[in-house]
Amino acid sequence: MTADERLRCAVVGCGLIGNRRAEQAVAHARTRLVAVADTSEDAARAVAERYGAAHHTDWQAIVRDPDVDAVVVATPNAFLRDVTIAALDAGKHVLVEKPMGRNLDEARQMADAATASGRVLKIGFNHRYHPAIRRAHDLVAGGDIGVPISARARYGHGGRPGYEREWRGNAQLAGGGELTDQGVHVADLLHWFIGLPEEGFAYLQTAVWPIQPLEDGAFALFRFSGGCVAGIHTSWTQWKNLFSLEIFGDRGSLTVEGLGRSYGPETLTLVKRAMEGGAPEVEWIEYDGPDTSWRDEWYQFVDAVLGGMPYWGTPTDGIVAMETLGALYRSSEANAPTRINRS
Repeated sequence: MTADERLRCAVVGCGLIGNRRAEQAVAHARTRLVAVADTSEDAARAVAERYGAAHHTDWQAIVRDPDVDAVVVATPNAFLRDVTIAALDAGKHVLVEKPMGRNLDEARQMADAATASGRVLKIGFNHRYHPAIRRAHDLVAGGDIGVPISARARYGHGGRPGYEREWRGNAQLAGGGELTDQGVHVADLLHWFIGLPEEGFAYLQTAVWPIQPLEDGAFALFRFSGGCVAGIHTSWTQWKNLFSLEIFGDRGSLTVEGLGRSYGPETLTLVKRAMEGGAPEVEWIEYDGPDTSWRDEWYQFVDAVLGGMPYWGTPTDGIVAMETLGALYRSSEANAPTRINRS
């Protein structure tokens, strides 16, 4: 591909996230949107007409198209594996939305297909690209709060009437409930900040939404090899949208609140412990600009495809998140702490 050529991209799944990915493909100087697909012709046509692309109701038309170089897969979870593997086998690069399939087996199958194809497979963990989260990670990696000793994460929203009739309320289509939906972001962030936990314990509940056997809330504890302990709560009964991530070290702490929009302003609070005692030093930063996580993630995907650059959301990252969630589901069933396997 020469410097003046653009990566020809397609999007499978024209819901909210597919629309966001299509927008970034159009905006980037080195990519263009050539096709979209959705089982709803109206949804596919709306995105296609907005951006001047072809539209299909059969995703296989995109996989077969020799004029497509890269595919975004933004379907319900049940179809992520099949579309991703077919696209990789056809020689296309893939950005697949989280989670990496419905379970660990599907994640491993996608990773194997990426290895066999030699193409880039990126998992859509856009939370890593939020500026407050990125800065917090840099500070932890730089030792600003010392050695991590504990963490807390809360993430949730309140659903909406009829949630049980949407695909996220269908066990076959979703694979898991709220722990899979938003909890996968928390699992990925804990892995990114601290590492892979050794052990997990979870209580799951279905308190409001009639989505059995899926859960609308999850409470979990993780233990890491260095002694760090993390607690998480993910919920579809968090009636006011909320995101909070706290990392505590032996020399200070970091707190990220909000993700913008309905989750509130995105802020970062850095606390540096007064080693001699007394009040700590506190720095507070608000990131009040627009949400650039989708743009920044797309830039990194393009750089990986065109320039071979390293990227976040590798197949290994996706597998680790699914290993972590799988251990929590097993723990809930056994009502006991469960070891987290390492691939």
